Amino acid sequence: MKYIIRFLFIAVTIGIGVGYYFKNTGNHPTGDKCIGISILIASFLLMPLFIYHRWKDKKVKDYMLTDENLKKMRDFNSDEKK
Repeated sequence: MKYIIRFLFIAVTIGIGVGYYFKNTGNHPTGDKCIGISILIASFLLMPLFIYHRWKDKKVKDYMLTDENLKKMRDFNSDEKK
């Protein structure tokens, strides 16, 4: 999974660079298409894969504000002030 994410990141970066190269050489429609496709790949493939990879095997409950977690935070803050 890590290598797929790296490959997609490099491909998107190269695609955006190629798009700007085409735009600077005067071929604006092709440059716009390259940039647009790269941004779509980044937003609909790269970002969800990255988020899934980073949140895999994590407990979502640890990051939620439940009564138990609020109590832990209050206890930690009160101990820190003493």
